[in-house]
Amino acid sequence: MNIREIIDGTLLYHWIILALFLIAYLFQIGVYLLVFLRLPLYNKKKKKASSAGISVIICAKNEEKNLRQFLPLVLQQDYREFEVVVVNDSSSDNTEELLMELSAQFKQLRYTSIPADDKLRRGKKLALTIGLKAASYDHILLSDADCYPVSDQWLKRMSSNFSGDHKIVLGYGGYERKKGLLNTIIRYETTFTAIQYLSYAIKGRPYMGVGRNLAYEKALFFDNKGFAGHYHLLSGDDDLFVNENATRKNCAVEFSPESHTLSLPETTFRAWIKQKKRHLSAGGHYKPGSRIRLASEWISRIILYITLIWICVSSPWSIPVGILFGLLLITRLVIFKLGMHRLDEKYLLLPSLLLDPIFPVLMGAIWLSSRFEKKYQPWR
Repeated sequence: MNIREIIDGTLLYHWIILALFLIAYLFQIGVYLLVFLRLPLYNKKKKKASSAGISVIICAKNEEKNLRQFLPLVLQQDYREFEVVVVNDSSSDNTEELLMELSAQFKQLRYTSIPADDKLRRGKKLALTIGLKAASYDHILLSDADCYPVSDQWLKRMSSNFSGDHKIVLGYGGYERKKGLLNTIIRYETTFTAIQYLSYAIKGRPYMGVGRNLAYEKALFFDNKGFAGHYHLLSGDDDLFVNENATRKNCAVEFSPESHTLSLPETTFRAWIKQKKRHLSAGGHYKPGSRIRLASEWISRIILYITLIWICVSSPWSIPVGILFGLLLITRLVIFKLGMHRLDEKYLLLPSLLLDPIFPVLMGAIWLSSRFEKKYQPWR
């Protein structure tokens, strides 16, 4: 091989890296401008508050402390006709006694208990199905025992979306802000994910929701055989149900500040990683289109940063590429800041600079590790 061939080969290598960067760059800026910008720009028409009855369903397993603290906030909603159905999934603490005490104080509270059975493997989906069967109203709103609404207008805001063809309502469920790196990571991941799934829903491609704040019609659940298609999976009681049943026409979004819920965040990295493994395990069962869109965003982000570093270190195009990346970075920060504002989140903009390149790799590693674990674990 002569010198000319070596030079030509080196130039070709540079061109390939540059091409990969530009493809990833165009994909990333396209996702932000064509998809993620939809959340900040969304102008929802004001609707009259619904007068239809609604059933809030909460599943609880050894959640006495959280129920004592948060359940009254759900029971004190400013709404004309509603009930709260708590399914006590064979708790070993004093959940039963607490529910009995609260039901005497609040007429809206109903509860049922699932007896313990060590021989029977079951998860949250059984408890949810029992709660849905026990619900008195056609409109269902789901939340968790460690979760609470930020205002007494939560039911009004969420239920106002049940109009026309809308049978599913995607809400926002955030996490309490606390000190520490883990809390920042949790809130960043939650905010980014919400911007993503709410924007795709606005675009007409809904693919997931979160059980901390999710509403749908009872008939939709039973007409489509509930969780039958993924009952064997530990997770998916929220996102897989939405992925299977949400369409452009039947899905609405609600993210006004009064409609938000807040949950208690995990306090250790081990607990958070375990939680993410459970959540990510459902992703492999999404519809092909959803999987392709989500995987493409992750992969393009990884390619973007790898090629950017390589070009800046050893390529003659480092200056123009740096300018392009600067434009993308400004676009990202502006849209992410606007999305944070719509979701009433704060103090995540600067951390996003560091977490944006890290998260695709981190989530990918957690997902891969989850593939080697046993398929069934208790949901609590």
